[in-house]
Amino acid sequence: MTDKRVVIAPSTTDLAALVADKFVVRARKTLDRTGSFRVVLTGGGLGTEVLQAISKHPKVHQLNWSGVTVFWGDERFVEASHGDRNDLAAQRALLGGVGLSDEQLVRFPSSDGGLDLEAAATQARAAMLEHGQEGQWPHFDLAFAGMGPDGHVLSVFPGSSQAIATAPDVQAVWDSPKPPPLRLTMTIPLLNRADRVWIVVSGANKAAALGLALAEASVAEVPASGLRGVRSTKIFTDAELAGLLPEELVRSDTFWSAEDERADYVPKALR
Repeated sequence: MTDKRVVIAPSTTDLAALVADKFVVRARKTLDRTGSFRVVLTGGGLGTEVLQAISKHPKVHQLNWSGVTVFWGDERFVEASHGDRNDLAAQRALLGGVGLSDEQLVRFPSSDGGLDLEAAATQARAAMLEHGQEGQWPHFDLAFAGMGPDGHVLSVFPGSSQAIATAPDVQAVWDSPKPPPLRLTMTIPLLNRADRVWIVVSGANKAAALGLALAEASVAEVPASGLRGVRSTKIFTDAELAGLLPEELVRSDTFWSAEDERADYVPKALR
């Protein structure tokens, strides 16, 4: 049985609100303790909804955003102003309203930056290594990830060379089965350098993939199986999706309600 905790919210709206609240608590605790907070963001509709919920959180502006560095797990290799860009969606949903400087945003190159895809991957790899110590890959405090109906995470798709990568890296994706075809992505071992990995997923069409990920299916076939934080791994989902999973799985002690999750972290955070 997996050691990933699954947290079930009543609805997608409740799910976004729960994750936003946990983000604010976690960021505040880390910033108070270390003065810095490194977070890896994801794209997609639900990922953007979470960022919008963070932007509306009553304590969002109490965070010391000057200590925050933002990375992205993957990016579509399109023009910098293209609506498919994950960083542009994040800027509109949250980042533009909290005063982060360009130096705090570790973006992937865009297709109109004068580089081809491989050169862009090389540049992104170098930029990432600048945030590590002595040429090492950086560690992250928190990494978000979504999941597709096929079990893909980041731009790591089933059967791809990225799905069998065994080392931290930033790689070019030339033939994504989901458009656009050209992308840049962290490998799963790089994302797994995060202390905490939070997978946020909803949608009935993802039930089979989520079940396989929880059953620790082959990472080459279900990339989501490979996500694992250094300290903890949590999957946040809604009741609709959870209701489609095997009943014996949902009854296990790795499944928590949103209320249980709040009771676990709120009192400690407010002491």
